[in-house]
Amino acid sequence: MKLTFLSVGKDRSGLFSPGVDEYVKRLSHTAKVAVFELPESRASGSKAKEEEGKALLAKLSPRDVLVALDERGKGLSSVDFAKWLGRQQDSGKDVAFAIGGDEGLSDAVREKAGLVLSLSAMTLPHRLARLMLVEQVYRGFSILRGEPYHKA
Repeated sequence: MKLTFLSVGKDRSGLFSPGVDEYVKRLSHTAKVAVFELPESRASGSKAKEEEGKALLAKLSPRDVLVALDERGKGLSSVDFAKWLGRQQDSGKDVAFAIGGDEGLSDAVREKAGLVLSLSAMTLPHRLARLMLVEQVYRGFSILRGEPYHKA
């Protein structure tokens, strides 16, 4: 299984990248992992959202099941998310996660998604969402393997 994490914008603060790097390293023992930070559009508003959406979709392969991160998406517990990951793994599909930029995700990205996922009902900075997502994916695979990382 290959896991691809696509996000718009870079962590210029340096606060979140070390955590992302650590969880990506841990995940690499379970799956092939690729992380792409796509540039933010120079446009604004809906034009930026559309341009960034096209760039995100261009990174997908035909084998990918797309998960679009959106605060209006479906909320899952860690255990339910682990079960979802397990079903994808069993199906032989790869999973690509998309986190939009400041304007969010385009309608085209949400429509292409096999799962629109919410990490929280609150609006999160997308760089923090990236860290939370990678940790939850790691947690999901730990749950599937029965490891003690997740204590219910």
